[in-house]
Amino acid sequence: MSSKGFNEDAPLRVAVVVGSVREGRQGRRVTDWFLGTAAAHGDLELDVIDLADFDLPLVMPGWGGTVDPRAAAVLAEVTPRLAAADAFVLVTPEYNHSFPAALKNLIDWHHGEWQAKPVGFVSYGGLAGGVRAVEQLRLVLAELHAMTVRDAVSLHGPWSGLGEDGAPLDTAVCEGAAKGMLNQLTWWAHALRTARHSRPYQA
Repeated sequence: MSSKGFNEDAPLRVAVVVGSVREGRQGRRVTDWFLGTAAAHGDLELDVIDLADFDLPLVMPGWGGTVDPRAAAVLAEVTPRLAAADAFVLVTPEYNHSFPAALKNLIDWHHGEWQAKPVGFVSYGGLAGGVRAVEQLRLVLAELHAMTVRDAVSLHGPWSGLGEDGAPLDTAVCEGAAKGMLNQLTWWAHALRTARHSRPYQA
């Protein structure tokens, strides 16, 4: 990829993916809280991709197959936004020790959009705070050549640990975790964006 016209000081584009589509979900409220924290970080362009807004089919074509028109229309909306992102934050609950099918479906419909880009996590759910969902996501994203950052935001017991507005009751600890994750995410996002523009990534 040519570095002509590349501005290494341009704001980072971060796609924030709301991974749950269940009725009564906490995901959107958790995301709104995170967006408020991330907004204070500066130099970030935050793009919220709420999977409840995209009816992406579960059935994908085989190798060389044709994508049906309905899927193509959805992909035309979401794929360019993933491709344009310099980094990702996945907001995920933990369902049965794993992450939602809708989030896996989004990941599986794409490949190059994830490559050589950093991914951070905001997880929630029960006593474990979604950490098992995050550990499984790390394995999946490694296969796609994404770089997951070490620290994550883990909100434990969301039904008792979150207020009605979705903000954590233990604000200081959770905001500290979010800032730490964002520091790592932005460092990697700057480094990898520069690397992608100076030399094409070889998958």
